[in-house]
Amino acid sequence: MSDNSTTPKQQKSAKKPESKYPVNMTETPFPMRGDMAKREPQWVQQWQDKKVYQRIRKAAAGRPKFILHDGPPYANGDIHLGHAVNKILKDIVVKSRTMAGFDAPYVPGWDCHGMPIEIQIEKLHGKNLPTAEVLSKARAYASEQVARQKAGFIRLGVLGEWDNPYLTMAYGNEADELRALGRMMEKGYVYRGLKPVNWCFDCGSALAEAEVEYQDKRDPAIDVGFSFAEPAKLAAAFGLPALPTEHGFIVIWTTTPWTIPSNQALNVHPEISYALVETRRDGQPLLLILAADLAESCLARYKLEGRIIATCLGAALEGLRFRHPLAAQDPAFDRSSPMYLADYVTTESGTGVVHSAPAYGLDDFISCKAHGMQDDAILTPVMGDGKFASTLPLFGGLTIWEASKPICAALTAAGALFELKMFDHSYMHCWRHKTPIIYRATSQWFAGMDVTPKDGGPTLRQSALQGIADTKFYPDWGQARLHGMIANRPDWTLSRQRQWGVPMAFIVHKESGELHPRMPELLEQIAKLIEKSGIEAWLTLDIADLIGAEAAMYQKNKDTLDVWFDSGTTHQTVLGGPQGKGSHGAQSQFPADLYLEGSDQHRGWFHSSLLTSSMLNGQPPYKALLTHGFTVDGEGKKMSKSLGNTLAPQKISDTLGADILRLWIASTDYSGELSISDEILKRVTESYRRIRNTLRFLLANTSDFDPTTDALPIAELFEIDRYAIANMAALQEQILKNYETYEFHPIVSKLQTYCSEDLGGFYLDILKDRLYTTGLTSKARRSAQTALWHITQSLLRVMAPALSFTAEEAWAVFASPQQYSASDETIFTQTYWELPVVADGAALLEKYAALRAVRTDVTKQLEDLRGAGAIGSSLQAELTIKAAAGKYQLLASLDDDLKFVFITSQANVVEVAGEAEEGVSVTASEAAKCERCWHYRADVGAHADHPTLCGRCHSNLFGAGEKRKFA
Repeated sequence: MSDNSTTPKQQKSAKKPESKYPVNMTETPFPMRGDMAKREPQWVQQWQDKKVYQRIRKAAAGRPKFILHDGPPYANGDIHLGHAVNKILKDIVVKSRTMAGFDAPYVPGWDCHGMPIEIQIEKLHGKNLPTAEVLSKARAYASEQVARQKAGFIRLGVLGEWDNPYLTMAYGNEADELRALGRMMEKGYVYRGLKPVNWCFDCGSALAEAEVEYQDKRDPAIDVGFSFAEPAKLAAAFGLPALPTEHGFIVIWTTTPWTIPSNQALNVHPEISYALVETRRDGQPLLLILAADLAESCLARYKLEGRIIATCLGAALEGLRFRHPLAAQDPAFDRSSPMYLADYVTTESGTGVVHSAPAYGLDDFISCKAHGMQDDAILTPVMGDGKFASTLPLFGGLTIWEASKPICAALTAAGALFELKMFDHSYMHCWRHKTPIIYRATSQWFAGMDVTPKDGGPTLRQSALQGIADTKFYPDWGQARLHGMIANRPDWTLSRQRQWGVPMAFIVHKESGELHPRMPELLEQIAKLIEKSGIEAWLTLDIADLIGAEAAMYQKNKDTLDVWFDSGTTHQTVLGGPQGKGSHGAQSQFPADLYLEGSDQHRGWFHSSLLTSSMLNGQPPYKALLTHGFTVDGEGKKMSKSLGNTLAPQKISDTLGADILRLWIASTDYSGELSISDEILKRVTESYRRIRNTLRFLLANTSDFDPTTDALPIAELFEIDRYAIANMAALQEQILKNYETYEFHPIVSKLQTYCSEDLGGFYLDILKDRLYTTGLTSKARRSAQTALWHITQSLLRVMAPALSFTAEEAWAVFASPQQYSASDETIFTQTYWELPVVADGAALLEKYAALRAVRTDVTKQLEDLRGAGAIGSSLQAELTIKAAAGKYQLLASLDDDLKFVFITSQANVVEVAGEAEEGVSVTASEAAKCERCWHYRADVGAHADHPTLCGRCHSNLFGAGEKRKFA
């Protein structure tokens, strides 16, 4: 090996020789690469170990309260992207309100009862388990699910009362729910009655409005004739002395053949004109009654020819009777159907005549009841499993869907079927089983929408509609949507035929069905038992222990409460209503400031919460409602496992970091659909990187700055530094307004623009020379650092609600030991920074906006010259700007500092007479380049002992320092 060779080890450690004239390049432990996926879990752990949420509560104690009440997710399955959107939006709201100076606690909750968990227990342990076992297994299963989902939410950086969330299955919650029901009953809103409700055969239970969805279904559409039973009265109605033949039918059209066996009436519209049509079928004369406007199309459909011989208004047919179409097939159907007048009949399709099966249609039921039909006269042959009762002639034992064909066959045999055609239409389905459901009259408990309460006050519908008018909506279209749903909804079916739910713990008389006269007092006793041992207490309760010998005449009501009642009453059970006596009432107030959920909750939680609070408190439980859309993939397709286009929040957190997910949510307009894909996340990661790099620059360049000793009074700052503070103040003001109206995507967009253009592309770009080359403790550098320190204080806080991990990480580096300790070691105890007032701020914003416009033009010309190879860097350029009037004044006002704004070695401005003579000339400097600041200057080497330095650097290193005023 030759003497001048080096070993590999020596080569590796051989460093670039350090300059004898170092620049002020300060360092920061805040790394350029976030590596958030790896490092965030440490923050999560630290927040839990330090009990950061409790520290925030301590810091916020005594401030005005802001309450976002958490709509409980259902305790089943791992969290998905929709959950992440919802919880992160809530977290951004809570953190931004906290930093705005409110005490904004966040109590997360879970919806724990209900059908899906019962189905899981069936899947895991089989059907027909004893109820006690279903309850204990369901409780254990829900607890596991809560624990899993909780870990998922905590990983997303959501801060809250995770050690003490609310659970609808908590004993106290179950008891308070029963108390709430009792109060509604005492006020007169709750009644029991026979009524068609949405019924799912698979659930074996009534469904809430929110549990119904619409899908296409194919059904036989049939035209069915009801034969004339009173020909003389019919002739009179049509103004005829007699009918030409007594053989005739009034024809109805329906897409539910299975309802024909339960027909009990017919309906026409009083003001529609009906035609008596003379035709022939199989050679026999025949009369048909059809809506006059539809007669021609109906005859064509039946392949018959005929003529209208008389017309009358529907009102003339009122009370006439027609025979049931299956009367000839079995004596059980030998009954007549009266004609009722109904405004819901239309001539849009069919025949203009509607048949009524009051047990299986809401309009039918209301119409028949209004005409005096008693509950016990209503025919209810369809069982809870979807089969006809075995006692029904011809079709007993068949499911209603199987029965369609035999019913049509029987109608054909009776000569009553005029047409059968398969028909595709939008039809009600169960949201869980995706199977068709029906209206089915069963005895249920209801909250009456139009019942006058005992105190004679407004009805539930009136009270709820007034509440909607008093509520603020984000976005505002939510108001019309919720209004429409409440204005048109039927009575709320409160009861369910389930096991895993809060019992409607009523004691009812075996014969009369009446409630025990001491029910309010008994309910409180039952609630106390449930408070101690959960809903299981109702199961094991012997009512003789409550009512003694009377127990022989009474029985326990077996229904459970609709699960929407569970979550819908959390304004009482959790917030404690106006009395504040809920499980978390101390951390709350009523009404809540905000409820925030997905747009499906207008018919779900927003809806049930409004109705329950209107009954209990006469007002909504919220002041404002915020709605967000659903997540879709990059092509706008709804996310579904079957399409394989889902992205799990866990996976995003584990690969990119939760802050990337948070930034995506904050930067997307949540009022519509939220698009996500790997490509979109790549763009979000890029913009995150820009923000992070900006932060790193700010942290590095304030790392040797102690505000207590080094900060300059605002009036003494350089002009551009005062401008930078005024600019940040203007930005902060806009951002805080956006936070107040829950508009997050404009905030992110402003922050991105600010970091890349206001700071990166302008202020910091100009500042580098002053930060790096002026004296370490010079006024020039301290002026810059004072501005940067204030900007960083503000920036970290405004980004903290969205980029929580990054802001917390930066805060630990940025805050001085005293400030870090005073903040209780977390940025989330801080309120938004009060930036110092810049006396000439407005004028500076105007001046620098104009200056930036000139700079953009000049920079473009410099870029063109660099591209052409005329200059190496902008510092090699010497500028002469010819400017007229105002522009000349603007540029000249910066005096010798103008060159720093353009990042050139020289910049002169010359006044010209008018705009036509304006222009920029650039020449490449012929001066030498300073080794330290890289400026090209004539005075490089003026000091023989430092031949490679310019006069500026010599003065900054060894003399009094250069004189600067503006930049």
